[in-house]
Amino acid sequence: MRENFRFKDSDGVELNVYKWIPSGEIKGIVQISHGMTENVLRYDEFANHLNNEGFIVYGHDHRGHGLTAKTKDERGYIADNEGFDWLVRDLYEIINAVKEENKGLPIYLFGHSMGSFISQRFIELHGNEIDGVILSGSNGEPTKLAPLGIVLSNIEIKLFGRKHTSKMMDKLSFGDFNRKFKPNRTPYDWLCSVEEEVDKYIDNEYCGFVCSASFYYDLLRGLKAIHKDENFNSIPKDLPIYILAGDMDPVGFFGKGILNLYNKLKSTGIKDVNYKLYKDKRHEILNEDNKVEVMNDISNWLFDKIGSYKNNYEFVR
Repeated sequence: MRENFRFKDSDGVELNVYKWIPSGEIKGIVQISHGMTENVLRYDEFANHLNNEGFIVYGHDHRGHGLTAKTKDERGYIADNEGFDWLVRDLYEIINAVKEENKGLPIYLFGHSMGSFISQRFIELHGNEIDGVILSGSNGEPTKLAPLGIVLSNIEIKLFGRKHTSKMMDKLSFGDFNRKFKPNRTPYDWLCSVEEEVDKYIDNEYCGFVCSASFYYDLLRGLKAIHKDENFNSIPKDLPIYILAGDMDPVGFFGKGILNLYNKLKSTGIKDVNYKLYKDKRHEILNEDNKVEVMNDISNWLFDKIGSYKNNYEFVR
């Protein structure tokens, strides 16, 4: 069963939230943090799978996305300042509310793409608030071009304002993603090898919009903050981390970024970190032709973590 409600954050923004409720035994909670220029209902099949495995699932449309954005003009615009920080703060506030509503249950964070970067910053600031994190379609350290992106997006902000729709940054960010998949059928072939899923994305009015200059400015500065040594080293060493991606995902530099992230986490002393790369799969592994395998890998990892959860924990109904 799926419920829909609004959650007002400390900034007064009303976030659109969904809750998927299993019909049987409840074993834990999964909080979904979705990707850039999409909406959380795209994870409905995944949430239903987790329900069948006994997990309550929560997911919200980030600021500037889905039904949280009240108008088309609001899509791709996060906040008047500190946009990336607000995305992390919203996640923290929702997770606190979810924990209050479901006392005694372990809670795990699933973040995809941009949602995985929000999740990376979240575990640096609030890693002790959750029992594990799954990073899907993620990446390690940003490229050397990221500082240039910060400069260019800031120039656009100064010239045209924070709400300016940045076609330039959109092209710089995604323009080369399709190169490995020529001849291209659509501009979004890099998302998934399943044509039907790519078409669903294109036909979804809440997907594929162009974001504001301030969105890119704040996001790139957020990525830079994630990889500051003092921030990265603040991740709790006993927090379980599972990294999943397609080895043909351009966001993760075709596997190289995933290895970079994994090795960096290991080098900081994280005790329980694992990764899996799916051969020939692209960015949206939950929509690939092996999605059942991916979902089973995730639920098996969750069951393994629940098995090592607090000794006094008992399943509840």
